[in-house]
Amino acid sequence: MIVPRSSKKISEDGEFGLFTVTMFKKVMEEFKLHCRENKFIVREFVYDVNSLKEESDEKGRLEIELKREFNPLMNWLKVNYSQAFTSWIHLKALRVFVESVLRYGLPVDFQAILLKPLNKKAVKKLPSLLKTHFEYLDTKAMVDDAMDDIDLPGLATLTPKDYQSYVLLKVNLNVLER
Repeated sequence: MIVPRSSKKISEDGEFGLFTVTMFKKVMEEFKLHCRENKFIVREFVYDVNSLKEESDEKGRLEIELKREFNPLMNWLKVNYSQAFTSWIHLKALRVFVESVLRYGLPVDFQAILLKPLNKKAVKKLPSLLKTHFEYLDTKAMVDDAMDDIDLPGLATLTPKDYQSYVLLKVNLNVLER
């Protein structure tokens, strides 16, 4: 018999959940059997005072180490973040240049523009606006129906539906969002 209201969710991610259930020993094997039938994985927890004390000591030691290491890490990040960000944007600019030369050829005659949409609605409208504005650059972009038959040399990573008449690179400045 399972103790009423003993089931609690401990943790959950996209695919799995971790629950705790309290029951009597005499029904444990039957509970495991029913769980396996319903494709649940049962893991037993054995209460051990010594292992719990060791874990709490380890947690305390790690928290102290975190406090000790946090300030030097923050100082290092403050110094080196700007260098890493500048290098990243420089690589994006180089990629725009290379893709533009590969797509439009020489002599180099293009202009790189940085656009920041005001809101999410503008982000959705931007590709269609850019497509209509820069259609004249590429005759392949004007023929949307025949794009499945066209081989795009140098653009192996793009499918014909991803191809645009302009070069577009997205820069996610909010590194905390996915």
